[in-house]
Amino acid sequence: MSNLVYKNQTTLRRGYTTGSCAAAAAQAATLLLLTGQLPEVIELHTPKGIDLFLHPEQASFDGTVARCGIRKDSGDDPDVTNGICIYAAVQKQEQEIVILGGDGVGVVTRPGLSVAVGQPAINPGPRAQITAAVTTAVQQAEYTGGLQITISAENGDQIAKQTYNEHLGIVGGISILGTSGIVEPMSETALMDTTHLELDSLYAAGARKVLICPGNYGADFARDQLGLDLDQAVKCSNFIGDALDYAAWKGFQQIFLVGHAGKLVKIAAGVMNTHSSVADGRQEIFTAHAALCGAPHDTLQALMQSVTIDACLEVLDKVNLRDPVLERIGKAIDERLHYRLRGKAEIGYLMFTNQSGVLAQSKNAVKLCEEFRGLL
Repeated sequence: MSNLVYKNQTTLRRGYTTGSCAAAAAQAATLLLLTGQLPEVIELHTPKGIDLFLHPEQASFDGTVARCGIRKDSGDDPDVTNGICIYAAVQKQEQEIVILGGDGVGVVTRPGLSVAVGQPAINPGPRAQITAAVTTAVQQAEYTGGLQITISAENGDQIAKQTYNEHLGIVGGISILGTSGIVEPMSETALMDTTHLELDSLYAAGARKVLICPGNYGADFARDQLGLDLDQAVKCSNFIGDALDYAAWKGFQQIFLVGHAGKLVKIAAGVMNTHSSVADGRQEIFTAHAALCGAPHDTLQALMQSVTIDACLEVLDKVNLRDPVLERIGKAIDERLHYRLRGKAEIGYLMFTNQSGVLAQSKNAVKLCEEFRGLL
């Protein structure tokens, strides 16, 4: 399978996960422990079906513990773990293969994740990869005993501060991740998986209402202007529809969507992935609703040429149509959201810009704000 993928008119290079690094490091360290020889290259078969040829580094063996590292390569994906070394320290024990977490690997402190509370944040996929890789080495060396494998991550405690780990209840380091073993560049799946993990964690902690914000603008506005508690907030990036679907499926009873109009206005046209490369239509939405409100032709032309939401509002202000147009757009957003959830959860929204403040909101927005503040 090719190491290259084509995305958004660009050829991008795949990488490999921290899970693959841990598996290859564990296999190399096991061979060093059992045979006294360090392989120059580890051939690792990933769940994705791609074979990796990885070079162990920083190997050592003191007669009891063998240690090797594999350096992470994220390809063309902007991954904060790119370039760090994932280490495996392996020593003999009587039976079974036991996988532990060492320095730089986080510990799970809250329920709802795929790893139990108190355990190192080494996900099931990487655990299976590590076990398979070590089993290959054990068979090659004709060893019949057990092994203790400790996975650690270079500067993992510092790198974790750039991730969602603390918000998810993972403390002290990074997570060892990867279901396929391969990093797909600019992966939308990875972003959605992060949102799902946050929702899982909130639900497991007992939350039954959730504040969903597409990004930092929404979260900051919810905290600073609405006074809402971000402990019950989840960021969904551009994947609003997926976040709503997952929250409703998970069992959240109330969902409050707070976001900048640059993204939320697209919902009025049924756009639930709001990335500009997928769909834009902001000017078209304002123009269509302004036309239905009787805006003159010159106003419609000016709306189509506007670059921002605030610029659209300035155009509407000139003909006193801001309120009726926003009312129509707000109603369309409300209808789209209710259609998406089909009664599976109470849904409300609030749309704003930093310059103009609140532009539109659902009828239950005030009540939801009070509930998230703990006033009801």
